[in-house]
Amino acid sequence: MTRSLFVTHLYEAEIGDDALLGELAHSIRTLAQDDEAGRRWSRECGYKGYTSYASLNDLPKRDPAFADLARALKPHVARFAKECAFRLERPLKLDSLWVIFFPSNGAHRAHIHPHSILSGTLYVDVPKGSGSIAFEDPRLPLMMAAPPRIDGAAEELRTIVSIEPRAGTLLLWESWLRHEVLAGSGRGQRLSVSFNFA
Repeated sequence: MTRSLFVTHLYEAEIGDDALLGELAHSIRTLAQDDEAGRRWSRECGYKGYTSYASLNDLPKRDPAFADLARALKPHVARFAKECAFRLERPLKLDSLWVIFFPSNGAHRAHIHPHSILSGTLYVDVPKGSGSIAFEDPRLPLMMAAPPRIDGAAEELRTIVSIEPRAGTLLLWESWLRHEVLAGSGRGQRLSVSFNFA
């Protein structure tokens, strides 16, 4: 008998509210134009596009579209926390939320989100040919002499799993899970909102 141990969960849902996605897209484009500090930080850190990550920490108070998004995220986060069997004394709380405005060939190297419990991204506008998000098996550095997996191996056996998002795709994962945004080859801008819950 073979048992599966130490499972890593990835939560995926669709936010089918076209009005909310439209409002978020407008807000992201406006921020990318108006947030000088965010544009400067993005440039200095080698982003091909723009992020409000280091410049704005109050988007749900600043813009009703982000407040609506924060409310829409709560039931998904609660459901995922329950699926992860977390023992929590109180519900997880939105800790930070930022926007990302990338050309479709924009990328973000592999990273984790320290000091958080759950992290996630809502994809607002995803042009054809935009890059995927790739998740890395957290045991990868310990695998030493493990042979590579065969082509077509079941998703749960792969060392890297890539997800090609669509507009409205919501992904949630535990914040320690290493992930990266891969460059795409399409045209247009990929708009998303990322966040952490603590």
